[in-house]
Amino acid sequence: MSSRYKGLIEKYRQYLPVSDSTPVISLCEGNTPLIKAKNLAKFLGREDLEIYLKFEGSNPTGSFKDRGMTMAVTKVVEEGSKAIICASTGNTSAAAAAYGAKAGLKCFVIIPDGYIALGKLSQAMMYGAKVIAIQGNFDQALDAVKEISNNYPITLVNSLNPYRIEGQKTGAFELVEALGDAPDYHFIPVGNAGNITAYWKGYKEFNAIGKCRLPKMMGIQAEGSAAIVKGQVIKNPETIATAIRIGNPASWKQAEAARDESGGTIDMVSDEKIIEAYNILASKEGILAEPASCASIAGLIKLKDQVVQNSKLVCILTGNGLKDPDSAIKYAKSPVEKTTSELSDIVKLMGL
Repeated sequence: MSSRYKGLIEKYRQYLPVSDSTPVISLCEGNTPLIKAKNLAKFLGREDLEIYLKFEGSNPTGSFKDRGMTMAVTKVVEEGSKAIICASTGNTSAAAAAYGAKAGLKCFVIIPDGYIALGKLSQAMMYGAKVIAIQGNFDQALDAVKEISNNYPITLVNSLNPYRIEGQKTGAFELVEALGDAPDYHFIPVGNAGNITAYWKGYKEFNAIGKCRLPKMMGIQAEGSAAIVKGQVIKNPETIATAIRIGNPASWKQAEAARDESGGTIDMVSDEKIIEAYNILASKEGILAEPASCASIAGLIKLKDQVVQNSKLVCILTGNGLKDPDSAIKYAKSPVEKTTSELSDIVKLMGL
C-alpha cells in the first residue's frame, strides 16, 4: 500500500473482519486530529494534567459515526444486500446516507419528528436518503427499524449492527498510536452507548497483544436522558444535546461493563453545564463541537477533582459544531452594533 491514507479499514485491516476480497467502501474516514488542550487545563486549574481532544468532527460527514459506517456498509455490500435502514437523532443518518450513496445502496432513515438538528437532516437528504419522520422519540424509531429489518430484505446499520462497533473501535487504536499508550482517563459522551462500548473493545484488543494499558472509561450522559445513571428507562428523554437524547440505550449493558471493567464511571451533567462547556471549548481551545460532544468536557469539569495528579486524559468530541448552527447562534454572544461614525466607541470596545 502506498503512503497515501486510504481510510481506517485499509489501515487496520488486520484487526477487522475483512478479507483481501472484501469490497471496501470508504470516504477516507478516521485519522482525526488529537489536539492538546493546554488552555483548558489552565482554565480548570489543573495544569498538571495532559488533556487531549480527539476531534471526530473532522470525519467526512462530521462525526464519529463514519468510523462504524464504513465497516457496516462494507459488509452490507460484501453480503449482497441492496438497501440499508437506520433510526437516527442526526449523525447516524448523515453517515448512513453518505456511505450508502458511495456504495450505490438505497438508504432509509427513520427520525423522531422535531428532535433532530436541521444541519444533520439536510446532510441525509442531500446524500439521497429517504427520510421518514415519525411521531415519537428515538427509542420508538429504533424499535420501528428493528422490526422492519427483521421482516424485510434491508440491513440495519444502527450500532446494534456489530460491524459498527468494529469500525468505531479504531478510535482507540489511533489514540494509542498517537500517545504511545492509552490515556489514564477516557471521557466520552454516552447516548445509545455504542461508542463507549467500541472504544473499550479497541483498548482491550490492543491490551491483549501488549500494545497498551487500560484506561478508566468515564462515560457522560445528559441529565434529561441519563437512563444508565438513573438505572431506569427514560420514556420521554429531554436535552439540548440531541445526539445523546436517548432514553433506552441499545448498548446499555456493554456500557456498564466498560465502566465496571475499567474502574471508571458513568455520570450525568445538566444542559446548563453542557452549554457552559460548549462555550468554554470554543473560546479557550478554538474548537466548535456540537453540544452533545461537549458532555465529555462538562464531565471533566464536574469530575476534575477526582482525576489523579499528573494524569493523561482524552475527551472525545463526537461531532462538528457546524452540524448544529442554530445552537451556535443561540448560545454565542451577539454582535455589538455601532455605526461607522462611532469609530472612537469601536476602538474603546476593542480595548485599544
